[in-house]
Amino acid sequence: MTTAFDPIDLAGTRLGNRVALAPMTRSRAFGPGNSPTDSITEYYAQRASAGLIITEGTQPSVVGQGYPDTPGLHSQEQIAGWRKVTDAVHAKGGKIVAQLMHGGRIGHPDLLPDGLVPVGASPVAAPGQVYLHDGPKDYVVPRELTSEEIEATIADFVSASRNAIEAGFDGVELHGANGYLIHQFLAPNTNLRDDQWGGSVENRIRFAVEVSRAVVAEIGAARTGIRLSPAIGLLGTEEPDPEPTYTALVRELETLGLAFVHLIEHDREFTLAVRKLYSGTFILNAKTEGPTSADELKLIEDGTADLISFGALFLANPDLPARLKAGGPYNTPDPATFFGGGDQGYLDYPALEG
Repeated sequence: MTTAFDPIDLAGTRLGNRVALAPMTRSRAFGPGNSPTDSITEYYAQRASAGLIITEGTQPSVVGQGYPDTPGLHSQEQIAGWRKVTDAVHAKGGKIVAQLMHGGRIGHPDLLPDGLVPVGASPVAAPGQVYLHDGPKDYVVPRELTSEEIEATIADFVSASRNAIEAGFDGVELHGANGYLIHQFLAPNTNLRDDQWGGSVENRIRFAVEVSRAVVAEIGAARTGIRLSPAIGLLGTEEPDPEPTYTALVRELETLGLAFVHLIEHDREFTLAVRKLYSGTFILNAKTEGPTSADELKLIEDGTADLISFGALFLANPDLPARLKAGGPYNTPDPATFFGGGDQGYLDYPALEG
């Protein structure tokens, strides 16, 4: 029987176990030009015993920033900052991929240089507010991307992926979930386009597929994964009938041979359907009543998933794989340390990480 503590081959990269650190925004990029700081290095190095670390969402371009003090991968300063992180993780035997997250309509002009505004698939504002240094502000109506700008945005993902490899990452995860730009193209209520990028299922999945295809062409399929969240409903996305969209998308991703698909679970039946469609490594962020716990490790044992990603429990327990293997004890996660929803943003209390 396969267990969470058995190694696994991730498209040629050997992972020591099947416990993944889920991507969680920390808002600590206080270095020059939103570059990682020593606290970010320490945070990931503390959790290097994970089979795979997936970083916080990292913007591929200036306009892709969705929250205050989040890091990017579009400048030499940021590459240098991330190199310290990857070196520290690798020195402890860990593996780490960069999650590339373009916020799209999630963001605010106050986060961006003068003249820039958030962009999206369509000019539809997100509900709620984003928390900024001077307090919460309503999301604005994004500027709809032109076809030429969509191509340029795909190029931004490619450039950021190249920068990730230069920074020492073992690969990238494309953030196609939780209401950010790639997801905004997938969801019918945030994509009202009538061109080749919207309307039909084939057109709504096109952006996710083309970003994936372009990144694979740049850094290789073995270094490329994607995160998806069918029908999760975060940040104002609505997907009343997700099965046709995600079935078509996963079939296209299967042809690209990505290193992994990382699914945020909404429905176990659909999870099993995706698992059947996708032959590569399958990472699951399981649907639970509270934070993901040791109980979800049985999903590796029964073959539902190859890896399980942990969020809040990994915040409270930096040595989580060892604690899971020993059956505890566990520090209790504080809800204030992880995602608080679209109208609250991300909050962080570093003292709770020890």
